[in-house]
Amino acid sequence: MSGETNLTQLLRTLQPALQPGTYVFCTVATLDGIDVADAVGLFREAEGITLILPQSTADRLGLPYSYRAAWLTLTVHSSLEAVGLTAAFAQALAAAQISCNVVAAYYHDHIFVPAADADRALQVLRELAAR
Repeated sequence: MSGETNLTQLLRTLQPALQPGTYVFCTVATLDGIDVADAVGLFREAEGITLILPQSTADRLGLPYSYRAAWLTLTVHSSLEAVGLTAAFAQALAAAQISCNVVAAYYHDHIFVPAADADRALQVLRELAAR
């Protein structure tokens, strides 16, 4: 099952869903003392390891963060080879002055937006799908 690649079909069937909770991006030099099962996402960069965690987990671990985010999932099964999907929703969110941080996983695209903009971002994505 490789997912949908047709941009028109992807946009029509975005079906954005707001995940419960607030999420933060943290950076650590090592994973010592961190249960990676608590992480929504993890990415190794030359400067350190970025963790996307529930805010409550970061608080419990005493990890600093500066960005509080809502997590939106595009429930359409998009292909990793699909062309233009990220550009389309990023442009729509940018037009509404909403920043987005995107994680493309195997089955779905996940968008982290400022927590205060969650409802507006959801509406923008629903309007994009309706066009």
